[in-house]
Amino acid sequence: MGCAHSAPAVAEPPPSGANSGLRKVQDAPTPADPDSPEALARDTYFTRDEVLALRELYTKLSNELHQDNLIHKDEFMWALFKANKDNLFAERVFTLFDIKHNQVIEFGEFVRSLSVFHPNAPLVEKAKFAFRIYDIDATGRIERPELKRFLVALMADNPDVDLDEVALDDIVDQTFTEMDLTKDGVINPEEWLALVQRNPDVISFMTLPVLTEVCKRWPTPKKGAAPQQQQQRRVWEQ
Repeated sequence: MGCAHSAPAVAEPPPSGANSGLRKVQDAPTPADPDSPEALARDTYFTRDEVLALRELYTKLSNELHQDNLIHKDEFMWALFKANKDNLFAERVFTLFDIKHNQVIEFGEFVRSLSVFHPNAPLVEKAKFAFRIYDIDATGRIERPELKRFLVALMADNPDVDLDEVALDDIVDQTFTEMDLTKDGVINPEEWLALVQRNPDVISFMTLPVLTEVCKRWPTPKKGAAPQQQQQRRVWEQ
C-alpha cells in the first residue's frame, strides 16, 4: 500500500482589515526605557551626564558584597559606615529608596530617590521625604514612640550621649509641645512642614552638596579606554 497523497492546503485569505491590524502591531513603537539617562534626567534634578556618572557610583556600590548590580541593605550600610551595622536612620532611608519593596535598590530607584537630596531640590520635597523617614509605621503622622525610637538610636550611635528614660521623655514632650499645634498627640505633615519652614536646619541632612560634583567624583569611562583604565575610573573617589 502506498501513502496517500493529500492535496496541499490552500491558505484562506485573511479577513478584511487583518493585515492593517498586524501592521499596526508590528509598527508600534518600542516603549521607552523609564530608567534611561534621558528619562531619569527629566524626572530628577540631575543632568544626563550626572545620571551617567551616578551609574558608575551605583555599579560600585551594587557589587561591593553581592556582585549582582543591585544594592542590598548590607551594601547600603557598608557604603555609609564601612560596616554592616544596624542603624535606624539608614534602614529607614533604604526602605524609602526601595520603591518596589523587593529588598533591593535598582538603578532607577537609586537616582530618583537620591534626587531629593540634591541642593536644587525644593525644601517642600525634602520636608516630605524627611517626614516619611520619621514616620516609621507609615501612618501619615509622627507619634511619640517613633520619635523616642530615633532618640534611642541616636544614643546607640553616639556613646558620648547618655540620657536616662526621664530625660528622653522630656525631650519628646518638649518636641511635641513645639510641633503639635493642634494638640492631638501626633505630628501631622502640615505641622512638620511648618516647623521646617521656620527652621530649615532641622532637615539639613537632606541636602548633599557632593551631588553637584558627581561628574568629577565618578567620571564615566571614555569610549575606547583600555579595560584597566576603565576599572581605575570606577574606583570610588573618597
